[in-house]
Amino acid sequence: MPTNLTPALAWRRLREGNERFVSGESLHPNQNSSHRTSLVEGQNPFAVIFGCSDSRLAAEIIFDLGLGDAFVVRTAGQVIDDAVLGSLEYSISELSVPLIVILGHDNCGAVTATKAAVETGQMPGGFIRDLVERITPSVLTALRNDQTEVNDMVVENVKQTAARLADSSRVISDAIQDGRVAVVGLSYKLREGRADLVSGIGEF
Repeated sequence: MPTNLTPALAWRRLREGNERFVSGESLHPNQNSSHRTSLVEGQNPFAVIFGCSDSRLAAEIIFDLGLGDAFVVRTAGQVIDDAVLGSLEYSISELSVPLIVILGHDNCGAVTATKAAVETGQMPGGFIRDLVERITPSVLTALRNDQTEVNDMVVENVKQTAARLADSSRVISDAIQDGRVAVVGLSYKLREGRADLVSGIGEF
């Protein structure tokens, strides 16, 4: 059964959960054995969170969520590839999730590596090179705007990732246009635990 939350209500629920986490008043909802059992036959998440893989950025914890609440996709630097797009489209078309969250964070290692590669002209080897190449447009945009700090580049990467989703996926763009889905871009502060809104697409 799809969630009955609108994008605006889903966003409010996430904000309230993050506020509880920041203040040290997390409720740890939907984490008991009876709720676990109730999810065996299906899931009904109210948000899909596409975030960085960083170990300090555990989505369910920072938004005070439990089992079945969020469909979570993570890559280093929240870099989009075909598997990510397929996962996000699945959450929209099959699970009817009303909110897509792009979750970046300060002091991101992938963005830091990209900044270094741009400044030195030396690309890393292996598949890390692919990550750096995909983040490079965000770093270059930030530099063109005289933003030289890594955390400014993180914000730009979140903004560009959100825009790229809407541009790359017909499933997502149609859902946004119909008002069924909104996309919010958030930048998470590791020290404070706060997820700040930095971009948005659709009605939320």
